[in-house]
Amino acid sequence: MAKQSALSKDKHKKTEPLAQRLRGVRGGGESALPEFDRLIHERTRLGIVSALAVNDALTFNDLKRLLKTTDGNLSVHARKLEDAQYVICTKYFDGRLPKTEFRLSPAGRNALSRYLDHMEALIHATRSK
Repeated sequence: MAKQSALSKDKHKKTEPLAQRLRGVRGGGESALPEFDRLIHERTRLGIVSALAVNDALTFNDLKRLLKTTDGNLSVHARKLEDAQYVICTKYFDGRLPKTEFRLSPAGRNALSRYLDHMEALIHATRSK
């Protein structure tokens, strides 16, 4: 029993400085981890928002090709971003063909910026000594 307690103390000593640094990521709060925007943190949604951040607009097919995903998968993730008002979806016809175009909204750009700030702070906290 004493051996287990000693191991727990050693483990705590090794992680304590990192935990203290991670607290600083949130500005000194109680939690050791930053509050990520879970909506953006998912891989496909992060891909959508990132692609739109560096392009004025992309069509559904452009995003599908870029992210190498299926119609259904892209549709579900794009809808979640649209519901959160992170992306603006415009539907129109190009001749007889329906087109769907996405743009990053100001709220989406701000959310991505906050997310990237959290990631940078986390990386800095884990690499600094």
